[in-house]
Amino acid sequence: MDEQEDRWIAATASALLAAEYERVPIDALTTRQVGLSLETAYRVQKAAVARRIAAGALVVGHKAGVTSQAMQEQMGVDEPDSGVLLDDMVLATGSTLARCVLMQPRVEAEIAFRLGCDLAGPNVSLDEAQAAVKEVFLALEVIDTRFTSWRLTVADSIADNASCARVVTGPMVPLSADMDLAAEPLVVSVDGTAVATGEGRAVLGDPLRALTWLAGRLHRSGDGLRAGQLVLAGAVHASLPLNARSTVRARSSHLPPVELHVR
Repeated sequence: MDEQEDRWIAATASALLAAEYERVPIDALTTRQVGLSLETAYRVQKAAVARRIAAGALVVGHKAGVTSQAMQEQMGVDEPDSGVLLDDMVLATGSTLARCVLMQPRVEAEIAFRLGCDLAGPNVSLDEAQAAVKEVFLALEVIDTRFTSWRLTVADSIADNASCARVVTGPMVPLSADMDLAAEPLVVSVDGTAVATGEGRAVLGDPLRALTWLAGRLHRSGDGLRAGQLVLAGAVHASLPLNARSTVRARSSHLPPVELHVR
């Protein structure tokens, strides 16, 4: 890691933050930095998140992204990515979001978790992941890109905090041993019309596997999932455009619904 790369990472993190705040997109990094590694992309993400923390934001969790085949096909990638959730990104169900503060927003319905204890290590088992979860809930993730289009590589997305813009959290309920999250069917509606469906199994076969993958990825960078943190498991369907003057709602059989109003 030479000084020149450190300067490039710092400058790129600044450019991504400026693009978000000014709502003026920049070219995808991989159009200028051919062969951008995932490791370097995560360093860009870390630098940008560190600046937001320095400005007063608090880390409240993590997201696993591109965990379903539908999203991997839509994004043209074959592996998940992850991003950091900050307190100023989280909205409660029923909130209203101004479309104009975003650039090219899309929305996804997901199963999400709140942890009751730490979860860290290179080989976390599914049973350990389930035991670490205190509550489960439906979430709507609003993704956005600070690049000129959604034609991205996974490295571009990672650098851009896995394209995460906002998270809408539904009511949280305890995770019970008899819940089959893999079989949980989600239905997404826009203005009352169902537009997308998917089951929990779309996420790596079981949403809990997103926790095991994420714990392993964070372990490689010397981090882990912490008690109290929120974790998004990833979309169960391909993302949908998020339009002004609309209401997006996700419901499932065993979890309370989550709703977002867009103006």
